[in-house]
Amino acid sequence: MKRLLGGLLALPLSALAAEPVASTASAVAPVAASSLGGQLTQLVLGLLLVLGLIFALAWVLRRVQQGGARQGQVIELISSRALGTRDRLVLVQVGNEQILLGLTPGRITPLHVLKEPVAAPDTTQPATPEFAKRLMEILGQQKDKP
Repeated sequence: MKRLLGGLLALPLSALAAEPVASTASAVAPVAASSLGGQLTQLVLGLLLVLGLIFALAWVLRRVQQGGARQGQVIELISSRALGTRDRLVLVQVGNEQILLGLTPGRITPLHVLKEPVAAPDTTQPATPEFAKRLMEILGQQKDKP
């Protein structure tokens, strides 16, 4: 049974490997070049198709997860601050209470339950770092100079 299956799997590969015999060397070169070009084109198009499919599925998955997260959630992340490479402080809202949590790789520790909720800063406008502001100023000055 294994020999028959192995023979059937090897059949298409042997059929692709066989090339017609030509009488002159000049007649063989264009056939091999066009065959190689066609194979490379097929390989590149297949690769682009697979990569496009991966990105499309990732985008759809991200959209589905975001849509589901907004509906019916009772726990909301208010703020997060890194303390080190693996340690964080997280402020979460559960119902009407806000809880400050300490996160480490192996543990989540409630640090404090706030009596009055902290107002979250409005982040409609992203903060531009000082370096980026300075770089934009320099680039703007260089455009004005002839």
